[in-house]
Amino acid sequence: MGKVHGQGPPPERIRALTEELIQSQSTFTLATCRSGEAWAAPLYYVFRSGAFHFFSDPTSRHVREALEAGRAAASLYEDGEGWREIRGLQMEGRVEVLGIGPEALEVMGAYLRRFPFVWDLLGSESSDLEGFQKRFRSRLYRFVPERTLYMDNRFGLGFRVEVSLR
Repeated sequence: MGKVHGQGPPPERIRALTEELIQSQSTFTLATCRSGEAWAAPLYYVFRSGAFHFFSDPTSRHVREALEAGRAAASLYEDGEGWREIRGLQMEGRVEVLGIGPEALEVMGAYLRRFPFVWDLLGSESSDLEGFQKRFRSRLYRFVPERTLYMDNRFGLGFRVEVSLR
């Protein structure tokens, strides 16, 4: 745990809240910037080994800019009815291409379990990673957070604490 902004629960409770938030949501927003122009894209994810894994078109703006810059930011948050209920993660890190191999196959399986509607999109076509990537003109990437802040206004306006997702 890093620096705390505001009073809050003990570190083990923050860790549990962080994990619950990651597991309860299905999308995160990846943000990039190039030549002074910012961009953000919402993406479905599977969280494994401290990283957010996602599929995206290699020609998409967010992928190109993240790989070019070597840096990206991301956020994940829970909908709330008012400012006192805002909680989420603010992250900075890097995007990496995940090649075909055991880790990618594990992520693909987890992705299909988490998002069963993808089976409908595949139809009778192959559900292997190469077939999936070809069908949807996508590749598998991961956002690796290097700095993560858990923020939760339920513990006071502006409560934030640095957490490790590893």
